[in-house]
Amino acid sequence: MLVRFPFIPRERKFFDLFEEGIRNIVIAAQALLDLMERWENVEEKARRIVDLEHTGDDITHRIISQLHGTFVTPLDREDIAALTNSLDDIIDHIRDASDAMVIYKISHPTQRSKELTGVLVQTTLEVERAIPCLRRPSSLKNIREHCIEIHRLENEGDEVMRLAMGELFEDSEDVIEIIKWREIYEHIESAIDKCEDVANVLEGVMIKSA
Repeated sequence: MLVRFPFIPRERKFFDLFEEGIRNIVIAAQALLDLMERWENVEEKARRIVDLEHTGDDITHRIISQLHGTFVTPLDREDIAALTNSLDDIIDHIRDASDAMVIYKISHPTQRSKELTGVLVQTTLEVERAIPCLRRPSSLKNIREHCIEIHRLENEGDEVMRLAMGELFEDSEDVIEIIKWREIYEHIESAIDKCEDVANVLEGVMIKSA
């Protein structure tokens, strides 16, 4: 008699964790946008983002633990590590932006900060669409279209960042205010850049499979 043991194959666990991680990141990016657009209960909303970042850390640790305990991995080990680190960096920068707004006692978000965070949300959503393509060799080819969109959004973020910095130096004579907002903008832009790093890893996996 064949005995069936309930277990999740190791290969599937990696993909489950990657998808769990990017979903958590999307929620964090949306929470940052909500903070920007509805500037109320600021500290409570910021704490929610901290909690999401802690959840992301836990997912990262689970992936690394899985990597150390798996002899044959579904992707190259360096790709798993690079993907894991880039996903972790995204949510770290989201938290850093939120923390800075609280620590610096920002009176209200700028319009450009809302626009830049909106681009971040769109970019994380595109990453969320791309990552499930890793599950099956037949769907790896679909990664390209998502990566093209991620690169386009990163360029859009660069343009918003350029406008934001130009307006910041043009409209404000308060050096301290300039320093505060430059740091906040840079954290949001860095989160978008890390989404592009994820896209680069995904494209590399696709090329290797060709």
